[in-house]
Amino acid sequence: MLTHATVEESQKLEAVRSRLMEGQRSRGSLIPILQTIQKEMGYLPAEALDLVAGLLNISAGEVYGVASFYNQFRFNPPGKHQIKVCLGTACHVRGGDIILENFERKLDIKEGHTTEDREFSLERVACVGCCALAPVVLMNEKTHGYMSPSKVEGLFTQLEIAKKKSESNKTDGSE
Repeated sequence: MLTHATVEESQKLEAVRSRLMEGQRSRGSLIPILQTIQKEMGYLPAEALDLVAGLLNISAGEVYGVASFYNQFRFNPPGKHQIKVCLGTACHVRGGDIILENFERKLDIKEGHTTEDREFSLERVACVGCCALAPVVLMNEKTHGYMSPSKVEGLFTQLEIAKKKSESNKTDGSE
């Protein structure tokens, strides 16, 4: 969990604080408040948990306890590229765990984490509903089926090519 928000995150948190000061501040509104913060910031930084605790006059531990109970809340900032590896039954049987290990090795992070440069976040999901394409990966919500270790490398190569093309367009002004 981040302990210090970036300048941009601090500005977003201040905007959220202003909105929350105008709204209902009862203990029963804890989950909607956390959802609002996550929608604005993409995750729940420690500073947000402290803010909510102060607004609702409850302990930060209680706020964290509620937030950590629900898997909809995340405590790490999402990466620019979100990778979800399906490990539902069909994907697991067809080597989804090997695909996940390939991403972990390539990114040098474990599932549930984000790279230090915030380019990639990696998570395991239970089922994405594409069992016929197993093993399946979602990268930025695009489905990639019949995954193999070589296709993991291919996805990164495609991203690198797209990035270079975008940078090239910016420098020659065609974008």
